Amino acid sequence: MSEPTVALMWEARATEGRGAELLEWARARTGELSREPLRSELLRAPQDRVLVITWWVGEYGDELPELPEPDAGLITRAVHRWRFESLG
Repeated sequence: MSEPTVALMWEARATEGRGAELLEWARARTGELSREPLRSELLRAPQDRVLVITWWVGEYGDELPELPEPDAGLITRAVHRWRFESLG
């Protein structure tokens, strides 16, 4: 039987013209997590949105490393965060 896994999703929208900066900020913060995830993926979308998905061994309610909130001047709104558990 495989170990339970959890995916954490972090999504932010950069202020106009700062999408590349937010993307690099997210890449750097992912590399600074207190431990390495099983897997991570960095994605971008129109309107300077950045999405980071990290996968971890653990249960849904476990305490897991998460990306912080960027400086307010870099984003247009609070970061959106979601947590999902794998169903196998």
